[in-house]
Amino acid sequence: VISTARTCNCILIVLDAIKPITHKRLIEKELEGFGIRLNKEPPNLTFRRKDKGGISLTSTVTNTNLDLETVKAICSEYRIHNADISLRYDATADDLIDAIEGSRVYMPCIYVVNKIDQITLEELEILDKLPHYCPVSAHLEWNLDGLLEKIWEYLNLTRVYTKPKGMNPDYEDPVILSSKKRTIDDFCDRIHKDMVKQFKYALVWGSSVKHKPQRVGKEHELEDEDVVQIIKKV
Repeated sequence: VISTARTCNCILIVLDAIKPITHKRLIEKELEGFGIRLNKEPPNLTFRRKDKGGISLTSTVTNTNLDLETVKAICSEYRIHNADISLRYDATADDLIDAIEGSRVYMPCIYVVNKIDQITLEELEILDKLPHYCPVSAHLEWNLDGLLEKIWEYLNLTRVYTKPKGMNPDYEDPVILSSKKRTIDDFCDRIHKDMVKQFKYALVWGSSVKHKPQRVGKEHELEDEDVVQIIKKV
């Protein structure tokens, strides 16, 4: 299960509403031990090994957690004696260790608190205000639609609808793109690997363009629920 978690796009941790914090800490500790960081961004620092010159530390901000001696001590634990470290934020020792290890994965996570029908309204209001939490009752089917919406939000995917020439858009079967790879080029590649070779231009309707439709090239970045019509070379 842990190995699968390292390769997924979003983790759901299902907690019992009676003891959510206890279970949450146990599961988080287990995942942390396998190098999985929940709802965190990769450290904004650069760690580069070199052949000689010792340990060099530079920082663009005031750092309250790491000084040169601390950095040297951490590097020494990994038998690293020559490296350049550049900090662009107030990094911690754990951040530096994560950068040295290089095997960490950073994953969005939703804490699904089940059995909310067994707690008081006051307790539910507290849970509802916590970041990354989604209270539900699987038995009574409470807030399952809210959970689906939250999953979609955390996956950060982009739905793009196709529009064949002379026809209405196909809203039933969208092309799903990653938020990091959502250009017209990526869109064509998802439909068929040879489509890019035949590509002339695309017509786009939606929030990514000013005009409806607007003619765009392969580098144009799409937004969620855009409609695209590909015009091929004759």
